Amino acid sequence: MSANGTTSVAGGSVRTAGTANPGGSVRTAGTPDGGQGVRTDAAPDGDQGVHADHASASDRAPAAGIRRVGVVGGGQMGAGIAEVCARAGLDTVVCEVDAVAARAARERVAASLDRAVRRGRLAPAAAADALARMVFTGRLDDLADRQLVVEAVVENPAAKTEVFAALDKIVEDPDAVLATNTSSLPVMRLGMATGRADRVVGLHFFNPVPVLPLVEVVTSLHTSAATTAAVEEFATRTLGKTVIRSQDRAGFVVNALLIPYLLAAVRMAESGFATAADIDTGMELGCAHPMGPLRLADLIGLDTVASIAESLYDEFREALYAPPPLLLRMVEAGLLGRKTGRGFHTYDQA
Repeated sequence: MSANGTTSVAGGSVRTAGTANPGGSVRTAGTPDGGQGVRTDAAPDGDQGVHADHASASDRAPAAGIRRVGVVGGGQMGAGIAEVCARAGLDTVVCEVDAVAARAARERVAASLDRAVRRGRLAPAAAADALARMVFTGRLDDLADRQLVVEAVVENPAAKTEVFAALDKIVEDPDAVLATNTSSLPVMRLGMATGRADRVVGLHFFNPVPVLPLVEVVTSLHTSAATTAAVEEFATRTLGKTVIRSQDRAGFVVNALLIPYLLAAVRMAESGFATAADIDTGMELGCAHPMGPLRLADLIGLDTVASIAESLYDEFREALYAPPPLLLRMVEAGLLGRKTGRGFHTYDQA
């Protein structure tokens, strides 16, 4: 359930536009600057994460004891992934487009940490420490020394493939893991854009990442058992998440079940059978759902819901996965839900 912006890779930088949270997080490898600024000029630490003498066998342990994490894309999902990594004590680098985007990203993470403090979920000192572990950058090259890089860009196969092809050349440690936060796209396709398909895996977080405890680990036909074990240990022991496994099929476990439900609610509203408010109230009070389907679609982002639906329909060709015309028209109109202030409901953007 990602909500990310359009992203392309050019000259070692990540370009994003139209993000759910414009400007996403960006950070450089190198020494954290205490969270006080944006670093775009730090060179990768050449003596970290490079192991030229490793065997090439696919069952070698990848990136044992992951402590240096990179996140590509700093929108709603990328910022959340970076935050939970920093809160877990990890050296976290977030890569985005430029210094302006980096400042916006830092503000996004800082605001999330502040909310956690206000709600009594995080001590002020812990929030400050987490922010101090984060450095923001606009250069993919600054991810060279990472042991794990999580891609969290727009749910678009071309954009994600471009990122993986670039990371394969940049990330120096042959045992490093390249993970994708895709909601629905084939992990295999991304792995085959690299020379290390055995080290590519799906690591699908849920929004809001600091709050929701689930992570889906998605393995392709090439993903090694050692890679799977490493990311499961990372997600459970380091981040404190609960892991479920899925094979590499569109939608994985959660979205393969969730998206048809959301689309059914859209079709009900589209037909005039019931209002959006009544549909949501019915599921909240009649089925004890914490949020109705159309409010949930607004939270995810209607563009993201449509993208996942299209991926599911492309793979399975079943009518229940086809995005309804109303959903497609709302996306065309820029009515994307909470991030734009209007979707099936209206939201205060202040």
